[in-house]
Formats: sequence, structure tokens, C-alpha cells
Amino acid sequence: MPRLDPAEVVEVKREDLQDLDPGSSLMGVVEGGRYSVESLWLGLLLRSGNDAANVLARVGGGGAGRQGGVDAMNAEARRLRANQTHAATPSGLDGPDQYTSAYDLALIARTTFAREDFRRYMQTRVATVPAQPGTPALEIDNDNTLLDRYQGMLGGKTGFTQLARQTYVGVAERNGRRLAVTLLGAETAPLGSLGEAIALLDWGFALSPNASVGRLVTPDEKKSSMSLLTGLGLGAAVGLVVMIVAVPWYRRIGARRSSQTEGR
Repeated sequence: MPRLDPAEVVEVKREDLQDLDPGSSLMGVVEGGRYSVESLWLGLLLRSGNDAANVLARVGGGGAGRQGGVDAMNAEARRLRANQTHAATPSGLDGPDQYTSAYDLALIARTTFAREDFRRYMQTRVATVPAQPGTPALEIDNDNTLLDRYQGMLGGKTGFTQLARQTYVGVAERNGRRLAVTLLGAETAPLGSLGEAIALLDWGFALSPNASVGRLVTPDEKKSSMSLLTGLGLGAAVGLVVMIVAVPWYRRIGARRSSQTEGR
């Protein structure tokens, strides 16, 4: 987001639509179509648009194409100290040597939800993308159903890949206390990822505000003061966000092949 002007209008190239799984989630952009960067963000975040992810990666790649965008993602992960994350694709679809952890997803969520524009996108219920030549206008709805189901929900992102399985990252705030929940390897039963997210957020908000089972590092923190705790919960960070992890330690560290989240 810091690299791109939301008002800039960009043209979709043929390369942006290559290598897309026809069964994956798409915003619905067309080759030669011209879309604002803001519309592409909405298509990415609300509709899990892998095509939008490719366009944004190329435009934000500094002249190095889609790979330049992926490289920028990995550089940002290093800056955030998300050292258990490596992106291989712009969308988070499974790729060679791609992996992440629930802890790292919380580091990334803390940074993204600190941005007003990101929160505004995530809280958008429906957006309309103007028509293109030969293509009608697109109506994009938000697939994060917790916005209207959970008190204080700031936004969230569902996902699924063959390696990561059901995934979810969401943030809610009540009485000035902000909690994040990150899920990897969730399944559809008995609760599903959204049901598990609700249960974990309820658990977190029921804790004393002073309770903590760990913390998140900050980008400028010295390595000597870094603290990572194992277990089913990883807690609060510098007054900004608390993370609750619903995956065991072996999934957080050992499953290096797990991919980043990708909504469907």
C-alpha cells in the first residue's frame, strides 16, 4: 500500500492473467481493462481476487514485474521480523518453498490494521467497479461474514489452499482493546474457521486486560529482547494487538511448506 496511489488507474496486461487456476478466486478483471488501484485492493481483499493480486504485484514491483512485487513482500516480511514467512506467489496460492506461521500472520495483521485505508477496505460491505469495454460493471461483496456477526469486528480474511487448508486472520476491538486471531490448518467441522475465530476471540476478550501468554516483536526491537513463546496462545504486543493462535507448535514452526492464506 505505501508504494501505490489508490487513485492511479492501471491497465491489466495479458501476463497478469497467466498461470491463474480457473477454479481459484478471481475479481474478474479483463485484459486491457483499466482499473483504479483502490478497486484492485477491494477486489483483492473482499473477493480474494488472485487476478487483482497479480496486477498489484506487477504495478508495485518497481519495474521488475510480478516477481518484483513478490520480492517486495518478502522484504517487508523481513522488516516486520516475520522470519517464518516466505512468499512465492502474489496471491498466496501454493508455490515452491512458500510458508508462513500463525505468529507471522499476526505481525503482518498488526501492521495492516494500523492503517486507516486498510481498515476502511476491510469494512467495505459492497463495492462497484466501473464497466469496461464489452464487460459490465462488477459488484464486489465482502466474504468476511463476521463483520455483521461479531461485536467490534474490524475486518478479516478467509482463505484456503491445499497445503494451508482453511485459514483465517481477523481483528476485533472492544473498549480500546484490540485482539487478532490467526488460524492455519482449520477444518470445516465442527465449527469451521469462522466459528473457531469467534470462540477464540470470545476467550481472549474474557481474559483480564493484563493477562498475556507471550508478545509480538516490533521491527525496531533488538534481537536480544525478542521473545517467542510456544503453545496454543501467543499474546499481546506493545499495546497494539493481541494474537491468539489456534494451531499447535508443530504447525507453527515445523510446517515450512504451509502456504500463505488465499481466500476462496
